[in-house]
Amino acid sequence: MKRNVLFLLLTFLTFYSGISQRVVGVRIGYVDMEYILENVEEYRDATEQLNAKAQKWKQEIELKQSTIEQMKKDLMAEKVLLTDELVAEREEEIQILEKEMLDYQQDRFGPQGDLVLQKQLLIQPIQDQVFNEVQKIGGNKRYDFIFDKSADVVMLYSEKRHDISDLVLREIARTRKVSKSNKDQKERNRLKEFQAQEAEADKEISEALQERKQQAADAQDAKAKAAEDRRAEALRLREERKKAYEERRKKLLEEREAKRKAKLEERKKAQEQPKDSTNQG
Repeated sequence: MKRNVLFLLLTFLTFYSGISQRVVGVRIGYVDMEYILENVEEYRDATEQLNAKAQKWKQEIELKQSTIEQMKKDLMAEKVLLTDELVAEREEEIQILEKEMLDYQQDRFGPQGDLVLQKQLLIQPIQDQVFNEVQKIGGNKRYDFIFDKSADVVMLYSEKRHDISDLVLREIARTRKVSKSNKDQKERNRLKEFQAQEAEADKEISEALQERKQQAADAQDAKAKAAEDRRAEALRLREERKKAYEERRKKLLEEREAKRKAKLEERKKAQEQPKDSTNQG
C-alpha cells in the first residue's frame, strides 16, 4: 500500500515538475516530526512521565507473572498431597489470575491501551501546532509541497536545505510566546479585576464596619441618654418625695404647735377660773 502511494506521488511530482519547470520552479519542503517532538520541552517532559508510568505498569505485570509462576510451582510440588477437588480449585485460581494479568497487560500496552492513547494525547496538540505552522509557512514561503519525513510516505532522498523543521519549531515557539503573552495579559487583567473586586469588597466592608460603629455609638449614646434620663427622673422623684416629706413634716409640726398652744390656752383658762371664783366670794 505504501509503495503504491509512493509510486503515485513520485509519478505526480515528476509530471508536475516537468510542466512547472517551464513556468516556475517547484518549491518542496519537508518536516521531521520526530525531530520536532524531541525538541519540544513539554513533550519531552510528558514522555518521561509516561515512560515512568509504563515502567511501573511493566513491573506490576512482572510481579503478577512471578506470583502466578510461583503458584504453579507450589501446585506441582503439593499436587500428590492434594485431592482432585483441591487441585481443580488451585488450577482455576491460577487461570483466573492469568486472565486478570493478560487483561491488565492488554489494558496498559494493547493497541487501545493506556500507553497508546496517552501517547496520542501527547502528540496530537503538537501535531496540530505543526500543521497550523506548516500552513502558514507554506503560504508565506510559497511552497508547492511540504511532506512529513517520518510519515508513511517514505522519502527516498531529501536535501537538507529543504528541511523546514527548525523553521516550524521557531514558529511554534513564537506562537507560544505570543499565546503566553496574551495569556499573561489576561492573567494581569483578571488580577486587576480581582484586585478591584477586593478593593470594592474592602470598601463595602469598611463602610459596613463604619456603619456598625456608628450604630454602636448611637446605641451607646441612646443608652447613656436613657441612663441620664433615668437618673434625672430618679432625682426628680427623690426631690418630689423630699418636698412632700418636708411639707408633711411642716404640717405635722404646725399641727403639734397648734395642739400645744391649744393645751396651753386651756391650761391658762383652767388656772384663771379658780381666781375668778375667789374674787367673787
